[in-house]
Amino acid sequence: MDLANLSAHELADQLKSGKVSSVEATSACLQRLEKTAGLGAYLHVDANGAKKQAAEADARRAKKQSAGPLDGVPIALKDIFLTEGLPTTCASRILEGFVAPYDGTAVRKLKEAGTVLLGKLNMDEFAMGSSNEHSGYLPAKNPWDATRVPGGSSGGSAVAVAAGSCFATLGTDTGGSIRQPAALTGIVGLKPTYGRVSRYGVIAFASSLDQVGPMTKDVTDCANMLQAIAGHDPRDSTSSTEKVPSYTETLEKGVQGLKVGVPKEYFIDGMDPEVRASVDAALESYKKLGATLVDVSLPHTDYGIAVYYLVATAEASSNLARFDGVRYGKRVDPGKGLLDMYLETRGKGFGPEVKRRIMLGTYALSAGYYDAYYVKAQKVRTLVAQDFKEAFAKCDVIVTPTTPTPAFKLGENTGDPIKMYLADVFTVAVNLAGLPGLSLPCGFSKSGLPIGMQVLGRPFDEATILRTARAFEREHDFSARRAIS
Repeated sequence: MDLANLSAHELADQLKSGKVSSVEATSACLQRLEKTAGLGAYLHVDANGAKKQAAEADARRAKKQSAGPLDGVPIALKDIFLTEGLPTTCASRILEGFVAPYDGTAVRKLKEAGTVLLGKLNMDEFAMGSSNEHSGYLPAKNPWDATRVPGGSSGGSAVAVAAGSCFATLGTDTGGSIRQPAALTGIVGLKPTYGRVSRYGVIAFASSLDQVGPMTKDVTDCANMLQAIAGHDPRDSTSSTEKVPSYTETLEKGVQGLKVGVPKEYFIDGMDPEVRASVDAALESYKKLGATLVDVSLPHTDYGIAVYYLVATAEASSNLARFDGVRYGKRVDPGKGLLDMYLETRGKGFGPEVKRRIMLGTYALSAGYYDAYYVKAQKVRTLVAQDFKEAFAKCDVIVTPTTPTPAFKLGENTGDPIKMYLADVFTVAVNLAGLPGLSLPCGFSKSGLPIGMQVLGRPFDEATILRTARAFEREHDFSARRAIS
């Protein structure tokens, strides 16, 4: 039995029965990590810390003091989460050498759940990218085909789970950064409702859009991870007080009687025919399982990319102003005064994509353009949210493709930012509306690349989208397939 290919809940069963120890599972991940190092998933590995935590988990289990279904399960974290005592760089040279002095809330909750932390994962710099080619250190590569991207910005997280070098991870999703890489690497990724999971201790990109969520091998693991991190946090002023239900309690209920919305705006010309065929087949599968398909319309979908890249860049311009070489991170000081120190530090510390977005956002917020761009974008954002509200009056969930194509080649879109941004065409509207969305595998292309579909839900109704995703997963083996045997 290759432990690295088990799902987290399968490993939990083995740990509970005593057939496997957490130390053995951690060693299996570290061996797989070494074998797949060329994929660029990790930026920092804490092998000694992980082995120590695994031994502590085994000791708790021996004393019948297990912390729950995640106790002793090896995980890793996107390098955007502050993690006490470990480097946290956001894959940017400007934070090179920065070691977090405390744990973010989601990290603390996972530690309390007994997880074993293997290390920090690669990403697009400051979460700005759709391919993980904008990392300040190295690109991540898709384990299904190393000549292709894994998606982004949580690309390292997707690679680590898909390649078996950890059992689960957390990513962040600002415009699709959990769901898009999940789709391109054949794993499950959930962006919860805005406010469902605390953002305290997460380095901000766009504060009204960012959300923390799990990336896992299957839907059951996704439910268990969300259960561990969801809930109100007084340290995060945007954190919701909405009660957190049991996500596993309704997971196996199936979709009999559910209404599944199908928006025509998400089945567009130019979409890869294999993606279209896989999602169409999934919709037929839902009909056979007892769901009813309902046509819905989301008429402002076409404006999603434009609105997103105004709102997100404007907020990034503000949030990234704090990285100036004064308080933490890298400082480049030519000795010519404060302004030159700022210019040199930010000029050499930030990569080209981050600079592009800061400049776009600063322009949109500048005098004379604020009303024309930023204010107008916020008004259209309200219309996008209203579209979803009206659609959910007719259905329980909405099913769409996650991405318009399977994983594209490394370097294919880096010279064309607009083409790169369009990789998020099906995901950004969910963030603009603050809704939950989950991507799960629904097929494979003829060349063996994973294809993902999205299940979208009403605010704080993650339980229904998990249940809907699980119903499909039970009937198909797509989530059970592994990129590396």
